[in-house]
Amino acid sequence: MTRRYKILSVIAVLSVLMMSCLALALTHDSACRAPPPLAANAPAMKAMVYRCYGSPEVVKLETLEKPRPAPGRMLIKVAAASVNPLDWHYLKGEPYLMRAVVGMGSPNDIRLGVDFAGTVEAVGENVTQFKPGDAVFGGADGSFGEYVTVRAAGSVAPKPASLTFEQAAAVPIAGVTALQALRDYGKVRPGQRVLINGASGGVGTFAVQIAKILGANVTGVCSARNAAMVRAIGADRVIDYTHEDFTRLPERYDLIIDNVGNHSQSEYRRVLTPSGAVVAVGGVNCGACLGPLLTWLGDAVVSPLHRQKRISMLAELNQDDLETLGAWLGARKMTSVIDRAYALSAVPAALGYLEQGHARGKVVIRVQASGAGASPAPELVLSAARPE
Repeated sequence: MTRRYKILSVIAVLSVLMMSCLALALTHDSACRAPPPLAANAPAMKAMVYRCYGSPEVVKLETLEKPRPAPGRMLIKVAAASVNPLDWHYLKGEPYLMRAVVGMGSPNDIRLGVDFAGTVEAVGENVTQFKPGDAVFGGADGSFGEYVTVRAAGSVAPKPASLTFEQAAAVPIAGVTALQALRDYGKVRPGQRVLINGASGGVGTFAVQIAKILGANVTGVCSARNAAMVRAIGADRVIDYTHEDFTRLPERYDLIIDNVGNHSQSEYRRVLTPSGAVVAVGGVNCGACLGPLLTWLGDAVVSPLHRQKRISMLAELNQDDLETLGAWLGARKMTSVIDRAYALSAVPAALGYLEQGHARGKVVIRVQASGAGASPAPELVLSAARPE
């Protein structure tokens, strides 16, 4: 027995040491690297990059080599992009566990941004569904730059002619997340009562509109300053969270889309129907952050004990869903709500503004525009027709 206890003690000590080393490696921030010189006569472009983890101030405008489309891929000249919480998770390398994939100490891929809208400039071999000159929108790594490449059969779709590039760029991550949360995870049906917690944000504004398209009765939760906007995009009722806690009101909901994460599952159960569900959208900015992991484990343990479910989701960009959203946007069944537009060089300011958590709808980047400041975009907010 003594030998067994010694062996177990050694294993325990080694495990602690290994976990400590892993924690140190994951939390280590390397210094920002200097940009390497551009190869002579290489085609060039401007892009916002981050060569180390940190605050938005580490994001710099640099000259990079312009990419070329490989077989099956397209070169897109980016007209506009949009900012998502995903971008500042990459920027900060948080939760730290993600660094095991995206880079230990510093990022492997220095370019930021995913959402884009632009024009096909060139196509690689075997690309037949798009041609140079086509206006498209979708998701590609490095959209905060003048050019991106994307698989022609991947997360890209034709841009509706009635949309500006800014409106189209606002759609991909937020729109697809809202669609999959409602249709695939929440399995919403016509006539059901749906509550959108965080109805005035990027995902929330699309979720309100998509829930209405799918036939639901929609309640939006937001602040008083955003109530009129949330009603304008289709909400049947709006609750001002600064004055009322919806978890203590008598209404019951078949589905809650939670973009905020400010209530416990027990609080949500009070306002769910007996077989209702909560779909939790988005991540948590929490550093080392075992929180989401523990939440998912808790969901797995507790959910089988209740008919009311809590579902954690991660959206997946794909061509079919982008085409579905494009069709609705083109038919003016929904619209992009845009708070502010920033120039490419002002991406750090755009990231900082989004992180404050007060954006109404989406924050966009005008990649082809000049200047360093932000401009409100009242002409873009609700600029397509409101839902019928």
